[in-house]
Amino acid sequence: METVDRSLRQYVEENIIPRYADFDKAHRADHVEMVIAQSMQIASQMPDVDRNMVYITAAFHDLGLINGRENHHIDSRRILEADEYIKTLFTPQQIELMGEAVEDHRASKSSKPRNIYGLIVAEADRFIDGETIIRRTIQYGLRNYPHLDREGHYARTIAHLTEKYGPDGYLKIYFPESDNARRLAQLRQTIANPTLLRTLFTRIYAEETTGEQ
Repeated sequence: METVDRSLRQYVEENIIPRYADFDKAHRADHVEMVIAQSMQIASQMPDVDRNMVYITAAFHDLGLINGRENHHIDSRRILEADEYIKTLFTPQQIELMGEAVEDHRASKSSKPRNIYGLIVAEADRFIDGETIIRRTIQYGLRNYPHLDREGHYARTIAHLTEKYGPDGYLKIYFPESDNARRLAQLRQTIANPTLLRTLFTRIYAEETTGEQ
C-alpha cells in the first residue's frame, strides 16, 4: 500500500478503523481491512485512479453502521464528507466523488455505482467466501431473530442466500475477470446442493450457538 500517502494511512489506522470495533461481527476491523486490501488490489490494475481516494472510500464505506444498518450507506457518506481532516487533503470535487462511491457501495442498491471509486469499493465489499457468508447470515439471524429455532434459521439462511447470491439474486459483479465471479459460481453450486448446504449450516450453527469455533 506504498502508493497511499503515509500520513493519510496513519490517520485511518488510528482514527477510522478503530471505530469498526463497535459494529457487528461481520463488519469489524477485519472486514474493513479486507475491503481496503481488495480495493487497492483492483485499483492496481487501473493507472488512472487516485489511490488515496480508493483508500479513503474503502476505509469509510461502513462507518454509518454506527446509526444502524438500514441507511448506513447514506450515513457513511455524511461522515466522510464531514471529516475535517479529509477536507484538508482533498478538493470538494474529490470528496463528492468519494461520497457518491461510499453511498453507492451497498449490494442491494438497484443501480450501478456512479463512478469508478464506487465500482471498486462495491466489488471489494463483495468478497465472496461461501462459508464466511453462511456464518455471517447465521450470526445476523441469531442477533436479530432470536425467536427462531434452528429450522427457522435454516429456512431464513436459504432465503437470504437465494435472494442475494442465487442466479437471480441482487448481488452484482462489476469486474467479471475478478476472483469474485469464480467464487460466486462456487457459492451458487453450494446453494443448489441441499445436502452440502445443510451440512455447512449444521456445523456453523452449532459453532455459533455453543461458541466452539
